[in-house]
Amino acid sequence: MTVGVVLVSHSAGLAREAVVLVRGIAGPEVPVAAAGGTEDGGLGTSLDLIEAAVRAADQGDGVLLVPDLGSSVLTARLVAEPGRVVVADAPFVEGAIAAAVAAGAGLPLSQVVAAAEESRVFHKL
Repeated sequence: MTVGVVLVSHSAGLAREAVVLVRGIAGPEVPVAAAGGTEDGGLGTSLDLIEAAVRAADQGDGVLLVPDLGSSVLTARLVAEPGRVVVADAPFVEGAIAAAVAAGAGLPLSQVVAAAEESRVFHKL
């Protein structure tokens, strides 16, 4: 099994395209799901869409949520379950890529979280 990664964004289009990028780098075997926008296609975040994406990405080894900013961070935290569904404090794209590569390497959730959060170093360059 593999840790899943969920990309939480205010924009459905951004979340979907980020998933394409992440899968292109990490490989299609990594469970990556998008939770972007609202149910009606608008900008914003949706607790229901995040929960559905978590279910889609969950293979039993935990799920890392990588939110873009603001309310997506707050909404993602509502879904968090310590040790099982974790919110990364990481840049959206760099964190998602680092997390998915680590997940694809078979690392446990704690190390997938660390990989995502360590990507902040590259974000500052």
